[in-house]
Amino acid sequence: MAVVLGLVLLITGSQVLLKGAIGIAESFGVSEAVIGLTLVAVGTSLPELSISVIAAFRRHADVAIGNVLGSNIFNLLGILGISALLQPLPVPERILQFDQWVMLGTSLILLLFLYTDRRLSRIEGGLLLLGYGVYVSLSFTVFGT
Repeated sequence: MAVVLGLVLLITGSQVLLKGAIGIAESFGVSEAVIGLTLVAVGTSLPELSISVIAAFRRHADVAIGNVLGSNIFNLLGILGISALLQPLPVPERILQFDQWVMLGTSLILLLFLYTDRRLSRIEGGLLLLGYGVYVSLSFTVFGT
């Protein structure tokens, strides 16, 4: 019974999040893609953030990095694959022209960071966080509409 209730609440919460994100996008004149790539992405990634922070404080770097990489790989291949099986997904031009290249570049930078010293330093973490700030800023200013 708890599983069924949890599933119902998850689906209801997802619908509320989606409708709220679309409402925010429409009221501020921001594209739905930008809202999805920033606000919704942060909101749905908070569980991974909390687990990764706890793992980092406990010096379990393998759990922290594995959690983030595993979650992203599953989202890209699993969730996107299932969604496209159920309903073909049109890809907005903005994602083709900007976001996929940011994701590719970030992946290459992360690969370089992880292979240079076999660890992610505070400076490299700060650079990644700064890069995300620049990405969000560009998303809302340049590509917001």
